[in-house]
Amino acid sequence: MSKNVVVYSSDTCVYCKDAKDYLHSIGVAYTEKNVSTDMVARKELMKKGFMGVPVIEIEGETIQGFDKERLDDLLK
Repeated sequence: MSKNVVVYSSDTCVYCKDAKDYLHSIGVAYTEKNVSTDMVARKELMKKGFMGVPVIEIEGETIQGFDKERLDDLLK
């Protein structure tokens, strides 16, 4: 069963690229919401209380930053 994964990112965020590369490398599909180009996504993220990216949501759980161990735990 695949999990619903959303990655809030920006064009200049190195950790966002690392997180997306990692998800891709382990075969996890995700929806990207780029706050650099998508004002709706930016407002969504701010409404959730976050100002920085990456923010990764997996089935209702939220990870701020690229935390590989936490990603692995939530993707099991």
